[in-house]
Amino acid sequence: MGLSVGLLLRLGLLFTAVCVCVHVYLRTGWWRTPAPPGLGRPIQTHQKLGKHGRASGVSAEGQEQDRSIKRRISYVRTLKKEGSARKRDEESEVLSPPCCPRLRSHRKTPRWHIDLEPWASESHSLEAEAKRFLSYITTPQVLCSSLGGEETAQEETTGPWAVCLDPKYSLSHRIQSKHCRVYSFGLGAEDRSLEHSLARSGCEVHCFDPSLKQPHLQQDEMWLHRLSVDWRDPNPAIVAQRPYANTKKLATILNDFGHRQVDVLKADMESAEWKILENLVLEGVLDSVGQMLLELHLHWAGFEVGGDDPSVVRYWFSLLRELERANFRLFHVHSDQAKPHLFLHKNILNASSSYTLSWVNTQWKP
Repeated sequence: MGLSVGLLLRLGLLFTAVCVCVHVYLRTGWWRTPAPPGLGRPIQTHQKLGKHGRASGVSAEGQEQDRSIKRRISYVRTLKKEGSARKRDEESEVLSPPCCPRLRSHRKTPRWHIDLEPWASESHSLEAEAKRFLSYITTPQVLCSSLGGEETAQEETTGPWAVCLDPKYSLSHRIQSKHCRVYSFGLGAEDRSLEHSLARSGCEVHCFDPSLKQPHLQQDEMWLHRLSVDWRDPNPAIVAQRPYANTKKLATILNDFGHRQVDVLKADMESAEWKILENLVLEGVLDSVGQMLLELHLHWAGFEVGGDDPSVVRYWFSLLRELERANFRLFHVHSDQAKPHLFLHKNILNASSSYTLSWVNTQWKP
């Protein structure tokens, strides 16, 4: 009997242990059931929930995971749509032309020096340099079928200042459409017949004279400004003391006046023309000029032009060649025979000390 009771007790304990193990196995197996594929969200394993709580917790967790999946799918679709739209926009920007042309800047990347031409001869002589230079400035490069300027009283030829009104260039069309703009730089009002003629034709004419008493004045269909062009801007300290500086670079004047281009640029700068021309070349301002009328003074080197006489003439010639590389072509030459025949203080080839040259920008399209 004693053996039977002991055996029964052992069997009871064994059964109880088996039930506990089964119970534990069932609970752990329930919570470790793998999540459905594609959810990608881990499930916590240490929560103690009852039967009702377990069902509601699983249901809430599943709904939250469904919402997370929908959000991710919606986000991916949105990214695809945005990527496609961005790609279409980029393609349309490349294929379709812009609605409005961009304004051309007057200032390009500045250069440090001009390109000097080779010497005219191995001897670097003044005579060889002068002969090449004088031949260059007295030989027109293009034929202009119609010149506009002052008709001299004694002869039926155009005076020293002349513009090209040939229809193959832009000036005649700009005058007809009333979009012509003229800049005239000089001292005093000795000869403004060309300016008056262009103003009567409908051009917007600006005359710059630093000797004026007023900063700006409108007179005789023209604007007068107490200002002149230079190859450098004034010192900022001087500008602070005097709001209206007397000299500025052409690029600065264009920007201050809000002008993109000038159809005609006329300049009589009394031996400052070489450094001013060098500044126009180095700063790339020539693209903004349609025609340039310039008086050259050859009796001396000019302001801040150094070197011996052959080097000076080589520098002059190199500057004019820079004009040619910028698509300017000489169409009119006038030699003032009333001026002394001096070429760097010498009488060389009977050259006059003053020449008025007119160039047209053959590629200029405002």
